[in-house]
Amino acid sequence: MRLGALLLLLALTGPTWAAQMAVVMPNGAVVYKKVESIRERKFANLVEQKTDFSCGAAALATILRQAYWMDVDEDHVIKGMLVNADQNLVRTQGFSMLDMKRYLESIHMRAKGYRITPEVLITVKVPVVVLLDIRGYKHFVVLQRADKDWAYIGDPVLGNKRYAKDDFVKGWNGIVFAVIGEGYDKTNALLTPPTPLTARSQLNGFSPVRDSELMDFGFIQSDFF
Repeated sequence: MRLGALLLLLALTGPTWAAQMAVVMPNGAVVYKKVESIRERKFANLVEQKTDFSCGAAALATILRQAYWMDVDEDHVIKGMLVNADQNLVRTQGFSMLDMKRYLESIHMRAKGYRITPEVLITVKVPVVVLLDIRGYKHFVVLQRADKDWAYIGDPVLGNKRYAKDDFVKGWNGIVFAVIGEGYDKTNALLTPPTPLTARSQLNGFSPVRDSELMDFGFIQSDFF
């Protein structure tokens, strides 16, 4: 009887299964525990990239949403940047930092680009947009924070990643792009990125981007040679 009641309860809570799990306590009480999928954890607090060349828009939207509590998404930022961008250039190369700067100015915010050394990364206390070169593919991501050993990245394609600092520096062009405006949340979620999901990753950290991850996003094997 109790098993039947439990199955009925789970059936009734089916629509919320992805968000909550019903747990029956020994005394018969039912409590609900939040359930987060691996994918949700992977992209926690990030705006995921939906088109081939919109990594800049997704990275910028991530900072605006999380650090400034602005109700924007990737599509909103793309449309805003296209107003002043060279659309033919965007189709072949994607958006540039200049496009991002012009968009921010159009919404009464400012942008500053700084060239810094790897040693100074640890002093950057706000999330910033950085450009990485991944096997010749230029890709904007959010640098959430860095310490003496690791760089914590919000990647619009690969999700929350943690790179050994030396690996990060190899692909980074040395520039950080900071968003400046009123209403900055000094305790925003980007400053405390999720920890690795498994005990193995706790021991080994996140490795550099693998070929298989790039192939998931549409690259072909010949692109890697």
